[in-house]
Amino acid sequence: MTTDRPQQGILPLSPRSPEFRAGELFADFVAEEAAKVPLPGRATARRFAALAGLGRRDLSLARLAEGHLDAAAILHEMERTLPAPMERWGVWAARPPGPCVTARPTEHGWRLTGLKPYCSGARSCSHALVTADAEDGYRLFAVALDHSGVHPVAGTWPAVGMQGSDTLDVAFDDVPARAVGDPEDYLRRPGFLHGGIGVAACWLGGAQAVAAALYDRAGNGRINDHAAAHLGAVDLLLHTAETMVRGAGDAIDADPLDERGEAALHGLRVRALVEKVCTEVMEHVGRATGAGPLCHDERHARAVADLTVYVRQHHAESNLAELGRLVARDAVEGTP
Repeated sequence: MTTDRPQQGILPLSPRSPEFRAGELFADFVAEEAAKVPLPGRATARRFAALAGLGRRDLSLARLAEGHLDAAAILHEMERTLPAPMERWGVWAARPPGPCVTARPTEHGWRLTGLKPYCSGARSCSHALVTADAEDGYRLFAVALDHSGVHPVAGTWPAVGMQGSDTLDVAFDDVPARAVGDPEDYLRRPGFLHGGIGVAACWLGGAQAVAAALYDRAGNGRINDHAAAHLGAVDLLLHTAETMVRGAGDAIDADPLDERGEAALHGLRVRALVEKVCTEVMEHVGRATGAGPLCHDERHARAVADLTVYVRQHHAESNLAELGRLVARDAVEGTP
């Protein structure tokens, strides 16, 4: 794999493993494509189209590439900097119940200690933006991952879906880090809400990849009325989601700093719609094509398994309740 990331404390990846293959694709993306993807607020619809295209190619690649592009957007928004050439960044900001990473200041800078779950690209990223709890609040830190105190934990992603994303728990043992912004800045910035739509664009690309089996069947003339009805439903769903994601990009360009205060509402709507589209597309394609593609088409089977896992970054009814509360607030205030 084209990487300078050492394999800390775990066996090297097999060249035949999904993680190795996705890592190579990720390194190639950073070297050849990443710099061409616009930052949010600058042709954002084109940025989302690029993320959807990555999802169509490979959802594990899309997860790694989206993390790198999101890190670049965060660094630009908060520091007016960008990753150096050939650096491969992740954003490791999961905060589920349980062990966490803590940060302490020293005379030589900040140090991180603890366990961070769901670190995509644990063995293929060279750097990461890592959230941690400090005495003065929740902070974001830039970390070089070649330090001896960084330890990806083998066996912490036994799932088949999204296996190629190499999403492991990572242990930090007194690792030096650079603070990015002030406490809570990471969550308060407008780009936090915009970035969530970028993830949805990756999901949409995954749904397009799943649907390819049905479109291919239609293109080969092997489609009956039953399958045609499902194809019509799939086409409507995908077209609706594509239109909404594109419109969301245009809305971000029109108000990149969220001066109107609409980013949260837009983001929740887009993510909920795309999650629904992904779920229904998988259902329609499966009912139209039967078990054949799942059993005999490796690419299709992997796309279904990956999308099933990836789309669960949407928190289902919890996110819908959040959307409902925003809609109710606006109704009370008389906002359309």
